[in-house]
Amino acid sequence: MSSSTPIISFEFFPPKTAEGMAKLQAAQQQLSACQPKFFSVTFGAGGSTQDRTLETVLEIQRSGAEAAPHLSCVGSSKANIRQILQAYKSHGIRHIVALRGDLPSGMGEIGEFRYANELVEFIRAETGDWFNIEVAAYPEYHPQARSPQEDLQNFIRKVKAGANSAITQYFYNPDAYWHFVDTMSRAGLHLPIYPGIMPITNFTQLARFSDTCGAELPRWVRLKLQAYGDDVASIRAFGQDVVLGLCRNLLEGGAPGLHFYTLNQAGPSLALCQQLNYPQ
Repeated sequence: MSSSTPIISFEFFPPKTAEGMAKLQAAQQQLSACQPKFFSVTFGAGGSTQDRTLETVLEIQRSGAEAAPHLSCVGSSKANIRQILQAYKSHGIRHIVALRGDLPSGMGEIGEFRYANELVEFIRAETGDWFNIEVAAYPEYHPQARSPQEDLQNFIRKVKAGANSAITQYFYNPDAYWHFVDTMSRAGLHLPIYPGIMPITNFTQLARFSDTCGAELPRWVRLKLQAYGDDVASIRAFGQDVVLGLCRNLLEGGAPGLHFYTLNQAGPSLALCQQLNYPQ
């Protein structure tokens, strides 16, 4: 794969059972055929999946692939984050996705970090340039942001704190992504911003996710999916066409790559990558 080829990457969440780990390993093996740059692994706020995240990351690393653990600052202490960073460093992990994260239900303490830029600053202070740091971007704006301008300033702070690149929340309106990239460019920020891609396989699940995280599900897509009712095959075929068109728009427009939210399933993301001719 040439250096000019847009990269792809895949996101997993840490499985809770041995059976779940076996399924994840099978999914990773299938997706590895696409030659991804890395696999990222999510991390619960306050370290609620800390051990499972490390276990999953090491399993991916043992397979010969690059693993990028997520690190969430909300509900975490500096001592806890320092310990996690040391563990990752000792295992040769060089890539981290640094996020603010959401406060788990029932947890009343925000912790020593309030925002992701503080976490990025801490990682840099503790480890220098050891880690390649990704941060989150929100082309349609973070659902808790008081204004679009405030949200953009929050992103700029993360970049200036030492982020190398960013991965966006998933979206289905490419204009939102291009506007975000153009806005960052005008602000003098030229880091790679990788679009987050969510395959469409289940309308009810997708609608719930989208309403929670503030990702817009275009009206025409929502109505079409609703019209299919319980016709799973039609939902998946239509969803594949919608997301494939989005991916092609992004790559043809010059996006540096694509980051797929797999929900630990290989099939939908693998089909998209094959139609996009990966590996290239």
